[in-house]
Amino acid sequence: MRRFQIMIGALIVLVVLALNSYYIVDERENTLRLWFGEVTAEINDPGLYFKVPILHEIAKYDDRILPLDTDPLEVTPADDRRLVVDAFARWRITNATQFRRAVGASGISGARARLERILNAELREVLGSVDSGAILSADRVALMNQIRDQARVQALALGIEIIDVRIKRADLPEQNLAATFERMRAEREREAADEIARGKEAAQRVRAGADRTVVETTSEAQKEAEIIRGEADALRNAIFAEAFGRDPEFFAFYRSLKAYETSIRGDNSTLVISPNSEFFDYFKTDSADGLPTRGTAVPVAE
Repeated sequence: MRRFQIMIGALIVLVVLALNSYYIVDERENTLRLWFGEVTAEINDPGLYFKVPILHEIAKYDDRILPLDTDPLEVTPADDRRLVVDAFARWRITNATQFRRAVGASGISGARARLERILNAELREVLGSVDSGAILSADRVALMNQIRDQARVQALALGIEIIDVRIKRADLPEQNLAATFERMRAEREREAADEIARGKEAAQRVRAGADRTVVETTSEAQKEAEIIRGEADALRNAIFAEAFGRDPEFFAFYRSLKAYETSIRGDNSTLVISPNSEFFDYFKTDSADGLPTRGTAVPVAE
């Protein structure tokens, strides 16, 4: 019985050793084989490999492009206008042996911490050398490339290649936003007031021009009207003169009738005038039938 138990125990040990004597390398991984912590082989080709159980340690690292999102970082550009910058990077392990020696057993998590420190240092250095306007404009692309190139040089010592660096956002700190918005509002209000003043000035010029045009047009029309009126009066007087020349007696009669029509009408029919005045020449009569003729006065009642 005891011999059987020993055999069973030995069999279990052999199975465990057999299961731990091989490992599989995936095509998406870089694999290191270590002997008591020292790298003895770097395996990049996928497949099935064997090792010495317990004595050999296998370390696998992702061979794909990995993300790195940094925490928001406050930087001070050259114009002393503080900004909160949020950036991210894309990186990959290019030398697994050098990577293991640089970061040790901490692996990917340790590499991310080292990369974030490198990236933050380059962000402060590059963004601190330019004005905030360059960071907030299209020039930011060139700045991001500069940050990537400088960080890439330092990352090579870790066996890492930085593929790309991008700035997701660059904003003012929360305590500065209210003052900035207030300043922007004041600037816009000043611009609006300037536009309104310029609009009123332009409207005043248009109004003055229109008034001047009205005065000039009215004056020209009045002048033309006076000319036409003068010509009409001259024509009328010429007609009257011609009519007077043809029949002076009829003309005198017509003028007297117009004078009567003008002076004796409505409530204005009371005249204080001598009956022998020439005004009543055509109200006088010498005929037996009582018809008025010149030379005889006819009483005029109120």
